[in-house]
Amino acid sequence: MAPMRLGLTLPQFGPFSDPLLVPQLAAEAEALGFESLWAGERVHAATDPITPYPGGAMPEQFRSGLDPLLVLTLAANATTSPLLGTSTLNAPLHPPIHLARSLAGIDRLSRGRLIAGFGLSWSRDEYDAVGVPWRQRGARLDETLDVLAALWAADPVQHSGEFWTISPGHFQPKPAQRHVPIYLGGVSPAAFRRIGRRADGWLGVALPVEALRKTMADIDDEARRAGRGPIATAVRINAQTTGPDEQLVDYLHELAGLGVADAFVDLQFSTTTPAEFLDRAARIRHGFRP
Repeated sequence: MAPMRLGLTLPQFGPFSDPLLVPQLAAEAEALGFESLWAGERVHAATDPITPYPGGAMPEQFRSGLDPLLVLTLAANATTSPLLGTSTLNAPLHPPIHLARSLAGIDRLSRGRLIAGFGLSWSRDEYDAVGVPWRQRGARLDETLDVLAALWAADPVQHSGEFWTISPGHFQPKPAQRHVPIYLGGVSPAAFRRIGRRADGWLGVALPVEALRKTMADIDDEARRAGRGPIATAVRINAQTTGPDEQLVDYLHELAGLGVADAFVDLQFSTTTPAEFLDRAARIRHGFRP
């Protein structure tokens, strides 16, 4: 079993929503030894949301945020080795041909370091804001995956589906990787079935260890039913909810023991300045040695 990679979320929200910070903190994270860097997505921070934020009130940090594709582009240009992932990019909110173009460009800029992580978003306000029907979100995610596979295959490319039609033509440049890893989020049975059938990895959440063990086993069962191999897991950890850094590091070691491929820590909700961000990142990196 390969050692678990330790990652970090990139500066993006709240006091960190300054594009000038991204190259600086990305390069510092690489120098500290972080092996993956991640960006998330919030399209709209509604003041009176139709669907409530999971777990309580929406964090104030989401009132200001950078586009995840901009963030990954800046990080790709500032680093040489960490993997670059989205956790998550809410795929149904985007025309898939635009996603295919942007993600292919980031993969080429980073020389093949992209992990394309997709989700559905919990926010109906975001779907309304971009004019996409809320009830079609799962079907649109499935077809988005079909479009990406078609466009990243050999030319000429084409696609004909329920939501999008792409006439035969050429799509260049392709991603640097022959196969861009696709990770999907979600904790429902339907999400697990989709992950088992279609994904290379699961974008997990920081559950208690035994609950996480069961979830990983359930996803692998779905993959076996689909005639596929085990699914990798990448777990996002919000450092605001884990207590002292020593406790967070202990949890990271437990994740490594489960066979988690990647764990990445989000410090944007527990720090307010770049110096504080990097200081805490350094303590976590030095504390966790697989």
